[in-house]
Amino acid sequence: MFANRIRAGNFTNRTILYGAGITALCLAGSYRTLQTWYGSPRLLSIQDVGESCYRPSHDESLPQPEEQNLFASFHEPTVRADDANTVSVDRPPVRNIWDTDPVFSSVSVDTVRNEVYLQDSNRWSIRVFGRLDNAKPGDPPTEPRRIISGRTSDVQFNSCVWVDPGSGDIYTVENDTGDSIVVFNNKATGDAEPLRKLKVIHRAQSMAINDATGDLFLSVQYPPQVDIYNKLAKGDDKPSRIIEGDKTHLSDVHGLAIDGKNKRLFVNSWGAVSDYRVAGSGRFEPPSIEVFGSDANGDTAPQRIIQGSKTQLDWPGGMSIDSETGDLYVANDMGHSILVFHGTDQGDVAPYRVIKGPSTHLSYPAGVFVDTKNKEIWASNIGNSSATVYPIDANGDVAPLRMIRGADENKQSLRFGKTEALAYDSKREQLLVPN
Repeated sequence: MFANRIRAGNFTNRTILYGAGITALCLAGSYRTLQTWYGSPRLLSIQDVGESCYRPSHDESLPQPEEQNLFASFHEPTVRADDANTVSVDRPPVRNIWDTDPVFSSVSVDTVRNEVYLQDSNRWSIRVFGRLDNAKPGDPPTEPRRIISGRTSDVQFNSCVWVDPGSGDIYTVENDTGDSIVVFNNKATGDAEPLRKLKVIHRAQSMAINDATGDLFLSVQYPPQVDIYNKLAKGDDKPSRIIEGDKTHLSDVHGLAIDGKNKRLFVNSWGAVSDYRVAGSGRFEPPSIEVFGSDANGDTAPQRIIQGSKTQLDWPGGMSIDSETGDLYVANDMGHSILVFHGTDQGDVAPYRVIKGPSTHLSYPAGVFVDTKNKEIWASNIGNSSATVYPIDANGDVAPLRMIRGADENKQSLRFGKTEALAYDSKREQLLVPN
């Protein structure tokens, strides 16, 4: 199958290359072992080796890690030969394709303490900066005030960070391997012990808290839904409400935002529709934003839907509400833009403002935060390891007021979100990594 077999995993978003031996692919959190004869294209077996993706070995006689999170994997053997048709690759890789810089998937601002929190899904950390930090052209990467990361913290492949404006507590959502929300004190640093952990459904993505009610809204990619908890929920506490079902129009849910003043819930969908119980039910629809009442429950239809070619929606990510105007800000990942809609918009409507262009330094923005106190808009950029900030009324190709950089100014991230598969083109000697 391959002249030189390759092993790929999504540990810290890196692709690890080995010489001849076993190919292991980390697929949706599971390791599978692909065994081949040397020089032969014949597939012998694909072995499922568990759901937690913490140890790529099928040998049950090997010691099991005490920790059931991905940090334990770094202390375990890699892969051991099981039969005469495989060889051991329990040795260092030939080389790594690995982005060593942080990748900022989400941003939240603590306007009381003047701090910016950036979710780093590449190095498994939360990085805290001063709100007025600014990396000018030629400056080195911005140094964080502190970093929350480590085995005890249980920050893994997290996709969202949220700061409670009252208590200052830091919430972070694990999207792929940990199935949890962990909460820290606002002074947490290093490998900090969380204040509490909440076990949530797999593929949780984004969250927001309704300050007026104390409700925590959590988006789930699949099955598409929004789960509503008390913001102090912990352990095995269950959601008080779940918005889910065919009438909701939800599909591959990502960002959400709460308009507490007008009692609205905004949820965006990427449009990948399927029902695993029904063969052939998969289809693609245009991305959309569903608008519900903030008290919605069960299989209920949205009050309004924003959808169509005029919207410019293209992999919409994080969303944020201007609490004073009701305007909705959307991080438009593949569009390299921030879209701004009126809170009352519906149908195939164009955003009334678009922040986009080379001067903006937007590069695959996945997170957005509206700071109404300081009249600023923040964006977190996956494509260049940066966070950029603009005036709240920004429109068009506007240069940022300030920039936080986690890497050199000309950085182009590998954007290894989830390296779920890998192929080798022996003719061109190229690696193909779908993302």
